[in-house]
Amino acid sequence: MTKTIYPDFGILLVDDEPDWLGSLALTLESCAGITNITTCSDSRQVLEILDAGDIGLVLLDLTMPHLSGEELLELIAEKHPEVVVIVISGLNQVEGAVGCMRRGAYNYFVKTDDPNRMIGGVLRAVKMQELQRDHRQMASRFCSPELRHPEVFESIVTNDRVMQGIFSYIEAVANSPQPLLITGESGVGKELIARAAHKLSSCRGKLVTVNVAGLDDSVFADTLFGHLRGAFTGAEHMRRGMVEEAADGTLFLDEIGELSIPSQVKLLRLIQEGEYFPLGSDLPKRLMARIIVATHENLVAKERTGSFRRDIFYRLSTHHVHLPPLRERYGDIPLLLDYFLAEIAKTLGKKKPTPPKELVHYLNTYTFPGNIRELKAMVFDAVSVHRDRMLSMDSFIKAVERSRQDGLEAVPPPRRNPFAGFDKLPTFSEAAAYLVRDALDRANGNQTMAARLLGISQPALSKRLKSLVS
Repeated sequence: MTKTIYPDFGILLVDDEPDWLGSLALTLESCAGITNITTCSDSRQVLEILDAGDIGLVLLDLTMPHLSGEELLELIAEKHPEVVVIVISGLNQVEGAVGCMRRGAYNYFVKTDDPNRMIGGVLRAVKMQELQRDHRQMASRFCSPELRHPEVFESIVTNDRVMQGIFSYIEAVANSPQPLLITGESGVGKELIARAAHKLSSCRGKLVTVNVAGLDDSVFADTLFGHLRGAFTGAEHMRRGMVEEAADGTLFLDEIGELSIPSQVKLLRLIQEGEYFPLGSDLPKRLMARIIVATHENLVAKERTGSFRRDIFYRLSTHHVHLPPLRERYGDIPLLLDYFLAEIAKTLGKKKPTPPKELVHYLNTYTFPGNIRELKAMVFDAVSVHRDRMLSMDSFIKAVERSRQDGLEAVPPPRRNPFAGFDKLPTFSEAAAYLVRDALDRANGNQTMAARLLGISQPALSKRLKSLVS
């Protein structure tokens, strides 16, 4: 089994006692899950190692031959200011500790200190370095408006500027170890964004998806953390949890807004402490996966009502993207329609049908409560019954009217008054004439479609047209 590398950057241990180096490396690996370790017993080689490798944290002894720890601390601060340094000395001296902190050390420990205290300090330094690297990468990424890896987003059909901005943000935070929260209505493509974030990350493991909706507390814990043999009645075999399955990869928790409060507490510990306990075990395991969560729920509103904990909300939303509904990106409907027609026709073994020109205009009058997933279902139904070269609009019209009759259609956002900028208001007759002409333009002269756009019958539209001519 491939050994998981954590963290992404190297940790350099510097001490002239090889036995101490081996003991410290073993402690960090067994107790903190830190495996990306380099050791150095000759202080003269430290700067060369820093110049050559991706070292983010140095644990430095003070009393060494050749170059002392104090000298190295100043050299590292001068030549590699981005590297975090923790001093671990055999001497418990207040003046020495203060002097090291003034020279730029992040922390100071004595070798005889409680190991748990030292490990906690190292893990805090790792988290701080991860956040700083994350910040630098995001700042660098936002300076460049062009996508570096557009191929990752090929499965997401869009020309929308908001969506392009979301792609840029995902590129910027993809390598961050912090959680990513994806919100948006059902059917907008949250899982596609999660997959793109996973592909862009440096994670070498797989993407493991868990839908947590409807899981009670015990099932949630067993699903995520696994159990040991004999942990409960019926546990005849050891079971690996999804957290372990996602090691060195990404754990994607869908529908996180429906998680119970007890399960939220367990998830908070996993994120905050970076560890978890399989059911029936007294020994913790380290979290070695990036966490991405998604929900269609309004977590802010749920937090206000007390059904979603504030602490876990802020932990999960370190990075946050909100995907717009389809009714806010009508410009993508022609692209999505063409894409689904080709895809579904191929699936059904048919030739790609030609959609009528007025179809896009008709779809633009609908708010799509089911978003892209609903549009795809509409196209699938239409292509399934398609016979002629030109695609029929009947199944689309029936689906929209059925949704409206059932009260499923989303309430459209308030629109700006189209006459607000007029110096002189048009008369009712003039306004009606504007509407009729615009509807005919949008429907490419098709009176039946124009009447549907206006919400009137075709005979009523014909009457309007006659009055305009006369």
